[in-house]
Amino acid sequence: MKIRVTGKLAALACGLALFVSSCGSDTAPAAPEAGNVVQPELDELTAAGGVPGAEALLRDKDQVRTSTSGVANLADKTPMISDGRIRAGSITKSFVATVVLQLVAEGKVDLDAPIEKYLPGLVAGNGNDGTKITVRHLLQHTSGLPNYLGKLAGIDPETLRNQGANPAELVATAVQQPSLFAPGTGWTYSNTNYIVLGMLVEKVSGDTLSQQIDRRVVRPLNLTSTYLPGRGDTELPQPHAIGYVPGKSGVIDFSDYDSTLAWAAGGLISTSRDIATFYDALLGGRILPPAQLQAMKSAVPAPNLGVANASYGLGLFTVPLPCGGQYWGHEGSTFGYMSMAGVGPDGRIAVIAVNAYPVKPETSGAIMSTFATALCGK
Repeated sequence: MKIRVTGKLAALACGLALFVSSCGSDTAPAAPEAGNVVQPELDELTAAGGVPGAEALLRDKDQVRTSTSGVANLADKTPMISDGRIRAGSITKSFVATVVLQLVAEGKVDLDAPIEKYLPGLVAGNGNDGTKITVRHLLQHTSGLPNYLGKLAGIDPETLRNQGANPAELVATAVQQPSLFAPGTGWTYSNTNYIVLGMLVEKVSGDTLSQQIDRRVVRPLNLTSTYLPGRGDTELPQPHAIGYVPGKSGVIDFSDYDSTLAWAAGGLISTSRDIATFYDALLGGRILPPAQLQAMKSAVPAPNLGVANASYGLGLFTVPLPCGGQYWGHEGSTFGYMSMAGVGPDGRIAVIAVNAYPVKPETSGAIMSTFATALCGK
């Protein structure tokens, strides 16, 4: 299985220099048996698969097991840490979708109302029409809005480190491009959809998106290491593995940067444990009413995702597993970090995270395979 990386922050460089580490593995001492399912695949990822370090968290009922392999720091060979802070990338979308659907449950947002109702004049031009794009279209990537990140393809990431962005500017960049298709008639993953949704949350709530995520999701679930940074907040708090990206003269430390370039589409900071807790609560029906969770899991085919039989709901992927059934969750890829998280048909939760991105397509595929192994248990 392979998630196609085109069209996310990954649009900058799928297929650039391979991250290579010949380092050994380090299994978390708190759970000696943790590596018996995915440890060989983690070790393969760090030995020859293109990432310096990798971690896995498996949660099965009340038992949490962790594994690590490789290094957190290429310079001093510090072993990969478990449950350090990561940049969660597009896993942010599941958090934002949850907030939007809570607002739907409260009668403050209508899923099938046009976004023009809430943000008049924002989405307009080149066939992009906010009077025809609904909130549901945005959540499900069926809006036809082009991806603003396409404008950044090929740019040296170092030039973007402290740039940040204003959400309205990102949308304006996107609608300079022609609409991809009439709303509701196709599916294409576009980060622009979630930038607009973040603006919707702020308009309807009268609050910042960061505060709404904190009040509605983070604090109720006691996610002590999860937050959405604001503009100018470039630091990734310790502890964390260094996040590596390819530079002009080798890999560079890209742990710290202004993630408002991704904001509601991919700016969240979290940990594997917090992410597992979130998906457990979300898919267990503990933070959304039944009607909204059912709407979230109403999925349409995602044919250009690059994964056979993949579908997308409202902020959630669903993908078949090789052992049968399917998982619900999301992947996250951003400068220096890639992660996969989700819940399998038997309730097992897995999070796989590595400290390098962009990576080659075959490395992305290996990460997906490791994730499937974690959920299947073999």
